[in-house]
Amino acid sequence: MKKIFILSAIALISVWTGLDAQAGQQPPQPPPLAVQNIKGSIYFVKGGSGANGGFFVGAQGVVVIDAKMTAEAAKQTIAEIRKITPLPITHLLITHSDLDHVNGLGGFPPGLKILAHAQTKKDMDEAFQKDEALKPLLAYLPNQTFTDDFDLKGLGEEIRLLYFGPAHTGGDVVVFFAAEKVAFIGDLAFIGRDPLIHKQKGGTSFGLVKALQGLLALDAETYIAGHNDPLTKNDIRGLMTSVEEKQAKVRDMIKAGRSLDEIKAAFGIAAPAGAPAGRRWPSLVEIIYQELTEKK
Repeated sequence: MKKIFILSAIALISVWTGLDAQAGQQPPQPPPLAVQNIKGSIYFVKGGSGANGGFFVGAQGVVVIDAKMTAEAAKQTIAEIRKITPLPITHLLITHSDLDHVNGLGGFPPGLKILAHAQTKKDMDEAFQKDEALKPLLAYLPNQTFTDDFDLKGLGEEIRLLYFGPAHTGGDVVVFFAAEKVAFIGDLAFIGRDPLIHKQKGGTSFGLVKALQGLLALDAETYIAGHNDPLTKNDIRGLMTSVEEKQAKVRDMIKAGRSLDEIKAAFGIAAPAGAPAGRRWPSLVEIIYQELTEKK
């Protein structure tokens, strides 16, 4: 299956802060929000403002996975759900704390059961407290947290919330529907570009490899990531191999006495043209270098 890479809201902002913003141009518009049935009562939500997500239509209500980036995108998601079922939305599962997965919370009805890893709640709380415009979202902080795997029952089928440890962030959770062999994996996989590791949130490239190993061990056939069309085990395996190869190459170059600038040059890494200082996320190679040198 051909994989179509969908630029995330983060990527759009990153591009806009470069030459387009300096030229006074507007950021590119996200693709229209669309819903695709994956299997049974599981649906994939892509497009619109923010990362991909999804929902499950249970016996008594609807479980939504991730909240998009704006209240408007969240309301668009709800409108699509209403075309499929009149059942109320009862649960919202958050895979991690990135703004393109949580800033649409205000578009959902109050009173939902909102579940996330404890670290994700901490990261969300800190982000919402720092930004006056986001403070209303404090009312939507997760009201049920966990620090290990958690099984959500009584919704028509068991939904497993799996934690493989810090990876993209410190609180990444996989939402696994074992009966349908479908896993929503947040930003644990990027196909078509290097993975993004938020070191400031506890993310780690070596933890990402561990998480990818965990994904491969699942009896899953379909993986729903935040910024790609549905993925397969081969996609996950290829990504893991790519990360491991970069880790090995960076390790060898460090042993050979190469500097970070020399290593970046060997990988062809340069700051995006026109990107202001401090508005660029470190590359995977830089993160690997930091992790390896900090361990010495």
